[in-house]
Amino acid sequence: MKIEKDRVVRFHYRLSEVEGPELESSHDGDPMEYLHGQQGMMIGLEDALVGRETGDVFSVTLEPALAYGKRRENTTQRVPRKHLLTKGKLKVGQVVHVNTEQGPKEATVIKVGLKSVDIDSNHPLAGKTVTFDIEVLDVREATAEEVAHGHVHGKGGCGQ
Repeated sequence: MKIEKDRVVRFHYRLSEVEGPELESSHDGDPMEYLHGQQGMMIGLEDALVGRETGDVFSVTLEPALAYGKRRENTTQRVPRKHLLTKGKLKVGQVVHVNTEQGPKEATVIKVGLKSVDIDSNHPLAGKTVTFDIEVLDVREATAEEVAHGHVHGKGGCGQ
């Protein structure tokens, strides 16, 4: 079955900067799973998966606009430590998770204070050209409920 709109796709990936070391991998844990065509995946990666099928193994290199976006200027802000989901000792350059109105977001620490932290809210890979090595594990038809909700449901239903 080929990957197209409203199909559930499971895949493993390895992520690296072009000519750089591996930054992230799903191979030590659960594979990624998403509902194709519902804007739940970065556009460049979703486009690269169209027409692929179970067993396909490939690499795709994505420019910033199709991956984590271009770096934006003036994205630094001071936030109280209580808004960080990342706990413990913090250091400059560390990637942290910040609780926002849109849910948890990644940011990079640029200054650590006693009660607050200065962060850069650009994604840590914003402005970078990245390569994904992909292995498609499974492609299936989405259920009517998954399509209606716009996301994949776990074995126990919505939110599982």
